[in-house]
Amino acid sequence: MKTREVAIGLIQADCVADKETNIARTIERVKEAAAKGAQIVCLQELFASLYFCDVEDHDNFLLAESIPGPTTERFQSLAGELGVVIVASLFEKRTEGLYHNTIAVIDADGSYLGKYRKMHIPDDPGYYEKFYFTPGDLGYKVFDTRFGKIGTLICWDQWYPEAARITSLMGADILVYPTAIGWAESQDEATNVEQYNAWQTVQRGHSVANGIHVIAVNRTGNEGPMKFWGGSFVTNPFGTVLYQAPHDKEVVEVVTIDLAKTGYYRTHWPFFRDRRIDSFEPITRRYID
Repeated sequence: MKTREVAIGLIQADCVADKETNIARTIERVKEAAAKGAQIVCLQELFASLYFCDVEDHDNFLLAESIPGPTTERFQSLAGELGVVIVASLFEKRTEGLYHNTIAVIDADGSYLGKYRKMHIPDDPGYYEKFYFTPGDLGYKVFDTRFGKIGTLICWDQWYPEAARITSLMGADILVYPTAIGWAESQDEATNVEQYNAWQTVQRGHSVANGIHVIAVNRTGNEGPMKFWGGSFVTNPFGTVLYQAPHDKEVVEVVTIDLAKTGYYRTHWPFFRDRRIDSFEPITRRYID
């Protein structure tokens, strides 16, 4: 079987209050990943700031910017200089009073390929995202980059098999999930373990069901009452974990994956072939009474 190897860079980091410091640190880490051979570099969710959604504070809207805009322009220059694809998660200001949680995808020549706006928006203690973000209205997206077709989803999207399925059916070679998820400081260890395992397991299931590599890049560090659990990982198209980061350390890791494995697993486990799409209409209902 002919291989289609591509080197994925994962940047798992903690953040500080100053936006410029976070961006400057991230630029240096992208350079480090590229020096290690990365061809696609994946950044965590909202890497340019602290995870501000733990409170409802109108001043936090000042962190947002247009996409494309000043930060994407900096990363376009960086991508072109290094010859790497960059998947960057940012707080998008679409217009006054309208904001999104958005991924910008930049190709290895520095060109801006487009954006994906987070579709599923949580609202839970410590994750007050509905205060800040309007649900995405661009649909699911796949970006044809120099090193492969990247399907982009964000954090809470991770829990929805429909999102992974649709993005895979659109031709993605890889599913990338920038993430900001963690444990409340008040939780016991058994709850922490159960939550992390559920988070990783559901995404491994997306790999298996769709015969596709999954890249999940989470932040780490303590912010207010939240301890972000790191644990960024890469799976092969049958859910095997190829790499898992520690929970409590910053990492710049490069993992080589073989995109040809998708064809292997999809022919040996032909879930796409056997899908009964004629029976799936009920899935579009909120609940089947």
